[in-house]
Amino acid sequence: MAEDIKKENETVSSNFIHDFIDEDLAEGKYSRVQTRFPPEPNGYLHIGHAKAICINFGVKEKYHGVCNLRLDDTNPVKEDTEYVEAIEEDIKWLGFDYDNVYYASDYFDFIYECAIKLIKKGKAFVCELTPEQMREYRGTLTQPGKNSPYRDRSIEENLDLFERMTKGEFPEGKMVLRAKIDMASPNLNMRDPIIYRIMYAHHHRTGDKWCVYPMYDFAHPLSDAYERVTHSLCSLEFENHRPLYDWFVNELIDWERPRQIEFARMNLNYTLTSKRKCLKLVQDGIVDGWDDPRMATISGMRRRGYPAEAIRDFCERIGVSKAYSVIDFALLEACVRDNLGANSPRAMAIVDPVKLVIDNYPEDKTELISCEYHPDHPEYGSREMPFSKELWIEGNDFMAEPIKKYRRLYVGNEVRLYKAYYVTCTGYDTDENGNVTCVHCTYDPETFGGDAPDGRKVKGTIHWVSAKENVPAEIRLYERLFNVENPSDEEGVSSFEDNLNPESLVVKQGYVEKALGECEVGAKYQFMRNGYFCKDKDSTADKPVFNRTVALRDGFKIQK
Repeated sequence: MAEDIKKENETVSSNFIHDFIDEDLAEGKYSRVQTRFPPEPNGYLHIGHAKAICINFGVKEKYHGVCNLRLDDTNPVKEDTEYVEAIEEDIKWLGFDYDNVYYASDYFDFIYECAIKLIKKGKAFVCELTPEQMREYRGTLTQPGKNSPYRDRSIEENLDLFERMTKGEFPEGKMVLRAKIDMASPNLNMRDPIIYRIMYAHHHRTGDKWCVYPMYDFAHPLSDAYERVTHSLCSLEFENHRPLYDWFVNELIDWERPRQIEFARMNLNYTLTSKRKCLKLVQDGIVDGWDDPRMATISGMRRRGYPAEAIRDFCERIGVSKAYSVIDFALLEACVRDNLGANSPRAMAIVDPVKLVIDNYPEDKTELISCEYHPDHPEYGSREMPFSKELWIEGNDFMAEPIKKYRRLYVGNEVRLYKAYYVTCTGYDTDENGNVTCVHCTYDPETFGGDAPDGRKVKGTIHWVSAKENVPAEIRLYERLFNVENPSDEEGVSSFEDNLNPESLVVKQGYVEKALGECEVGAKYQFMRNGYFCKDKDSTADKPVFNRTVALRDGFKIQK
């Protein structure tokens, strides 16, 4: 499936955003290009943000322009410096450099002055309707709204009330400031939207200076204009907000005005990207924080071992469009496999160990077998693997009663031990429950290096780790967190929890070769025949922890 998806995405259609920008430059509307990436610091960035980051910073790179990071911190109740730091780290890890870091709160004075300007123009008023009344007055998609009874207040009264709101004379919810546009507009966003509300909350940057805060739809276009953004690139859900965006900049900005362009957001199956629901996963202990390797957050994918280059490649392959679509998770995993397969050093690790004893191998003998780290990267070098009488092999590399076409160890069968010898299985031991505890075999000393001088061939090759010289390791086998394609489509706040994959994390106690004992956190390897793995931050000096990034091939089972 993943290969088919890759082929379908090999040719990316023309980027319509670039087409629009080319037109603007050709017509002389702008003489330069400037974008911005404006996340709200109320959670960690996810894979959908990665697409927006690639688009905005990709425009910067293509046109040799500017792209700023702007934190939309207009809602102090939900925002935190932890999220700010995580956002900055994620962007840099993806390989992009922002020209400046700004905050919407940097412009609170300017945005406030714009609100005053609207009031003085007779295009904003203080409204005292309750939220329930406001919904009633707003109308529907088929019926126009009706004017607020406070809509015709005088400019002087609105200025006075807004100043008193700013001074903290009224409780939260008592009053709001609304733009005066058109309550009969077919676009509900144009029906006298709220632009300021009262909120008594400590802000992470401005402290208690303000008790009125601008709404996103008001602060966003003004922040773009203040920064001299030329092209405001955002996801498609803001398309219906564009008339309001344009109304604000046309009413309040008398210099070069930004152009809003929308693109389809990334919808990836088997994932949740709703910050509200992701926060619930964290708070309920379903996952181990925002950077849990099962999360669709950028930090979670980084911890799992996804290379930044693979995520950028994924965003490039899916392209840019206006059409709603759901991307198969298998394509993302294919991009990860392509990158790791080409770049990750190989290593030997046993995930589910069973003892292998070579009965005719000398008791005290240890040989050092040279193994390269990557067949296509001689510059990676090689290391020497200790080989002796007792080894660890994978439990599924032996079967007491082999199934049809099984080519690994069973009594009487001969296989190759990787880079070492041919061995023939002679028997096995079990415990009181019938579980295999030890496999016995004999070796042919004439087959060192993995080939027989008489030319005989074997059909199975298995990997191994010395039972005497190894590093015990915790190995975490990760799968997709959900076992249905659209977990976020379920009704209710927490019903998505019913769709959790009970096998999204399986922990094994295994063994890895000695060279892996001291590798750095984040180091990536292909564990031969087992998949791609990354050293986790939970590792200790005595016991490393490795996360499975992705299996060698897509083996995820779809729930029917």
